[in-house]
Formats: sequence, C-alpha cells, structure tokens
Amino acid sequence: MPKKAKPVETTPESVLKKRKRQEKYAEAAAAAVTEATKKATASKEEAFKRAEAYIKEYRTAEKSLVTLKRAARKEGTFYVPEEPKLLFVMRLRGIMGMDPKSRHIMKVLRLLQIHNGVFMRLNKATFNNLVKVDPYIMYGYPSLKSVRDLLYKRGCAKINGQRVALTDNKIIEDGLSEKTKGAVICMEDMVHQIYTVGPYFKECCKFLWPFKMNTPAGGMRRKVLHFADGGDCGNREEYVNDLIARML
Repeated sequence: MPKKAKPVETTPESVLKKRKRQEKYAEAAAAAVTEATKKATASKEEAFKRAEAYIKEYRTAEKSLVTLKRAARKEGTFYVPEEPKLLFVMRLRGIMGMDPKSRHIMKVLRLLQIHNGVFMRLNKATFNNLVKVDPYIMYGYPSLKSVRDLLYKRGCAKINGQRVALTDNKIIEDGLSEKTKGAVICMEDMVHQIYTVGPYFKECCKFLWPFKMNTPAGGMRRKVLHFADGGDCGNREEYVNDLIARML
C-alpha cells in the first residue's frame, strides 16, 4: 500500500502578520536608538566647543582688565570698573517680626526658606526691593567661580513643579533649548548666560529652583546687624563669594 504524503505545514497568516509587525517595531526601535546616539554625540561635541569658546572669552576679559588697571597706574589714575550687573541674594532669617509687605517681597524674590538663594539682575527696581527687606537677606556680586560652583554643586531645575538635580546636560537641553532658540543646551551655557547677564538670563533663572544652601562652616556672626557694622545682612559686595564657598 502506498504511503500517504505528509501534509505541508503552513504558518497561519495571523502569525506571519504578527512577526512582520514585530520586525518593523524592532527596526524602528533600532533606528530610534541610533538617531538618539547620534544626537547625543552631536550635543556633547557642541557643548565642548561652546565651553572652549567661553573659557577663551573669560581669559580675554581677564587680560583686558589687567591691561586697563596697569594703564591706569601708569598714568597715575585709578581704574573704575563697570557697575556690577549680577547679584546673588540669600535669605538669612525667618518670618518672626516680618511685616506683610516684606513677606510679599520675599515671595516675589522666591526666597521662601532660610538659606534659599537666587540670582538676580541688578537694576533700580531690584535694588529698591532689596533695600526694603535688607534686615532679612544678604546679597553681593558673585564671581565666575561662585556662579559655576553654585550651578554644578547645588543647581536644580523646576520641572512640572518638581525639584530635579542638574545631573545631565539633557535636562537643560530639554528644558531650555526651545525657549532660548538653541542658545542654552548645557551647563556651561547656563553659567555664561547668568554670569554675563545674557539675553536669556531670565529664562535660565526661571528654570532654576532656588538654591538650598548649607549653614556656613563656623556659623553666622550676627544676622540682625548689617555687614558694614560687623554683622551678616545687607550688601556684602565681592565678599559674598567667601560666604558662598562656606555654604556649598
């Protein structure tokens, strides 16, 4: 008796379609990973180039300042530097004894807790507000080093109402690239915008969560007295940098 031929095994059409979909998804996922890797590499390269350009700019400015000071000494005059444009403002005291108007100003300044700090543009309106709450705050002119240290060591972003540490340039790029037309995509871009009070200073400051500073090593001297009288509050000018270093 002749043997019966074995039936040809066929794969159901639904299974074939499923495999095809899976292959398509896998290809799309692989392409997305490749594209993301390329974009990340390009962003890193661009960030590195910008950082180098900023360093060159800062060094040129320092050399120019030294040259101007030497020229002034040679002529027997004094070099008068430009008026500061940047302030770092920090809250020193709580609400005890604070009047409602001062509380409102502190809220506007975003200084809601003791040792909260923010960067501010120095202008007449800002100065008038600071004078009104002078006994409760300290402020001064941060150096490039202080700005960089604050951002790298204490910098946090405000994202959807949450405090997010700035541990990756992608956080900055996602939050600020579109708002600044591509001008701010990395930490050094933020440092530059804030230190020079650049065109996107406001966007950078709004993106940042107020800094939460430590109690300074050695403690405060006298919070109720003005800095000029041996205390802590009020305008510390360039001496604010020493305090920032102690509170990081």
